[in-house]
Amino acid sequence: MKLPVPDEKQFTAPAHNERVTSKIGLALAVTFTTCFVTGLISHLIQHPPSWFFWPSRPVGLYRVTQGLHVISGVASIPLLLAKLWSVYPKLFGRPLVRSLPHAVERLSILVLSGSAFFELTTGLLNVAQNYPWGFYFPQVHYAVAWLAIGSILVHVAVKLPIIRRALTRVTAEEEPPPAAGLSRRGFLLTTGLTTGVAVVATAGATVPFLRGVSGLAWKTSKGTQNLPVNRTAAAAGVTQSARAASWRLAVVTPRGTATFSLDELRALPQTTAELPIACVEGWSQSATWRGISLPTLLKATGAQPGTTVRVSSLERSGLYGSSVLPGEHTADELTLLALELNGEVLDIDHGFPCRIIAPNRPGVLQTKWVTKLEAL
Repeated sequence: MKLPVPDEKQFTAPAHNERVTSKIGLALAVTFTTCFVTGLISHLIQHPPSWFFWPSRPVGLYRVTQGLHVISGVASIPLLLAKLWSVYPKLFGRPLVRSLPHAVERLSILVLSGSAFFELTTGLLNVAQNYPWGFYFPQVHYAVAWLAIGSILVHVAVKLPIIRRALTRVTAEEEPPPAAGLSRRGFLLTTGLTTGVAVVATAGATVPFLRGVSGLAWKTSKGTQNLPVNRTAAAAGVTQSARAASWRLAVVTPRGTATFSLDELRALPQTTAELPIACVEGWSQSATWRGISLPTLLKATGAQPGTTVRVSSLERSGLYGSSVLPGEHTADELTLLALELNGEVLDIDHGFPCRIIAPNRPGVLQTKWVTKLEAL
């Protein structure tokens, strides 16, 4: 027996009202755009084109932008689900394609839904450091983000007349009669509360005063020396080379190559600074670091502060075995070749014998187990 296909007009619940859809869509546009812009900033910091500039101060700016990236992504998940619930009766509208703008709208919705689900799902798994796929997450996540934001712009452009009409204040005479089920206000309130709970439950990873109530906050209670660890020395394969008595730091400058033992580094003038580790997964935590400031080390070895420096790690197999410190960071006295963390000698999982800690940089660029600095 063939079941009848529902008609769009049969869905009369207040949750499917275009005013509800438009309000949730507006909130989703704000969170998704915030997520896109902050994610773009993170991508440009890690893969900077020649025109891009990222300052070393304020020291916690990346902590804010990447925290916003993850928080706005988490907020987008319940908003997207609510938006899809609100509009799903449109699937039963007939005819399927009424005009060219209608066809463009439907295509943009398909691309938008697919790319948004992909971005939010893979982003959430990245936060949990769970990678059940075979592709390189940053590149694919970045590419699909452009698909998502492009489809959002097309969708908004096509639906703008409906959005403007729906968001215009209606009079009591224009209000539809109440229908069975959750009211429009109730549906919006439930969506808002769900989004708020999701944000509060996770925001403690980057917002310190929320850690007591963020049941799903990750990383900040783990690690050694009161600081989380993303990649251990064992995982990097450096446990022996980092502890070897023969370890030396090579500093390559126009004057030549200078080498330092750990004792020689400890004999140089030391600087103490409180700086955050802010990771691309969204967690961040401040710590007290002590070591040699890069300007001091560069001057002592024949290079000028403000010179671009390539940093190489003992780690050979990882994607972040080297990084490049731009001039704005090598000129900053708070950029350290750190030897101590929170008043103790660096734990090997935090980069012993020395690591880079620079203000306003992603954690993946704070290279650990440093073996060479090269002025470019």
